Amino acid sequence: MQTQSEIGYNSKIEGDVVVTTVDAALNWFRKNSVWPMPMGLACCAIELMAVGASRFDISRFGSEVMRFSPRQADCMIVAGTVTYKMALSVKRIWDQMPEPKWCIAMGACASTGGMYRSYAVLQGVDQIVPVDIYVSGCPPRPEAVLDALMKLQNKISKEPVLEKLTITNLKKEAA
Repeated sequence: MQTQSEIGYNSKIEGDVVVTTVDAALNWFRKNSVWPMPMGLACCAIELMAVGASRFDISRFGSEVMRFSPRQADCMIVAGTVTYKMALSVKRIWDQMPEPKWCIAMGACASTGGMYRSYAVLQGVDQIVPVDIYVSGCPPRPEAVLDALMKLQNKISKEPVLEKLTITNLKKEAA
């Protein structure tokens, strides 16, 4: 009985040979080099800064490169209250990010509007961008953000890469 693993070693082949699939290799590269785009909109941004500091060390997960240009990022971390005035900017930045891209809603305000039930606050960033991981808390601890990053890495490692490259997608990109 053979078990299927992400990366395997074949002892019948001499030398240092690793046998894997293209999907597994590409997903391993992608999950270990997630470059976040910090959207610090309120007090959760302070905790997001703490995640990047030496005590919590987000670089263990390959995410120490905070990118402030949406063209260089592949994970948007929305930290804080999203007002209707900022919603258009958040959506525009999300649209400028290249595929594949992911979103983490950090804190109660980004996830549900938090305690701000007013005409000026968007009741959850998932109304304008698709959210992959929700982090609860007001504000959430840096450990919770690292846990969300690990969950995102797990999600990325299970995504098919090559199935997305179909003839129709290539035709759409060429048009």
